[in-house]
Amino acid sequence: MAKTLVVVGFGPGNATAVAEKFGAQGFSVAIIGRNEERLAEGVAALKGRGISAAAFVADATDPTAIGSAIRKVRAEVGPISALHWNAYGGAEAGDILTADPVAVHGIFDVAVFGLLAATQEALADLRSAGDGAILITNGAFGDSSPAMDEYVTKSNVMGIALANAAKNKLAGLLGQRLKREGVYVGEVVIYGTVKGTPTGGDNAIDPAIVAGKFWDLYKARGETRAEIH
Repeated sequence: MAKTLVVVGFGPGNATAVAEKFGAQGFSVAIIGRNEERLAEGVAALKGRGISAAAFVADATDPTAIGSAIRKVRAEVGPISALHWNAYGGAEAGDILTADPVAVHGIFDVAVFGLLAATQEALADLRSAGDGAILITNGAFGDSSPAMDEYVTKSNVMGIALANAAKNKLAGLLGQRLKREGVYVGEVVIYGTVKGTPTGGDNAIDPAIVAGKFWDLYKARGETRAEIH
C-alpha cells in the first residue's frame, strides 16, 4: 500500500508544491481545506501528474472538523504516513490592542488547537508507520528579536506573529515528545513571501525549494528546523 500524505491548509504555493513533491515520490495525497473549488482543482492537477489524490473539506480553526477529516482520510485513502500542516491564522488580529476580542482569542485556533487535533487523530497511524512524520510550515514573524518585533508591529501583523511563535514552540515540544516513538517532527521557517500566493512578489521564494527542504528533512530525520531566506 502506498504511503499517504495529508496536507492541511491546501492552496497555491507551499501546499501544492509539497503535495507534488511527495506525490512524485509515490505518496498518495489527501488535501484538506475550506474551499471546495480550490480542492477540486488541486485534486485534478495532482491526478494530471499521475498522483493519487483526494480532497476533504474542513476548517483548520475547528478541531472537531479537522479530527473528522483525518478520520475520513484514513477510511477512504488509508493509514496516514505523514501530516503536513500548512494552515496559518491570526491575520484578523493585526493590532492586538485594538483588534476584536474574538479575533484575539482565535489567534491560536490554527497554530495550536487545530495542529494538535490533527496530530492526536493521526498519531496512531504515524506511530505504526515506522517513519511517520509531522511537517510544519511556519513564518519568520514569530522570531523573538527586537528587530522582528518592530517590523511586525509596524506591519500590523501581530496576531500572525503570535501564532507563528506558538507554532514554533509546539513543533519543538512535539518533536521532543514523539522522537522516541519513531515519529519525526520537522519545521520549515520561511523568511519572505512565496511565489504563487497573493503576497508573492518578484523576489518571492520558489515553493519548490520549500517542498524540497521538507522532503530532505523527512528523509534525513535529523535536524528539526530549517530556514529558507
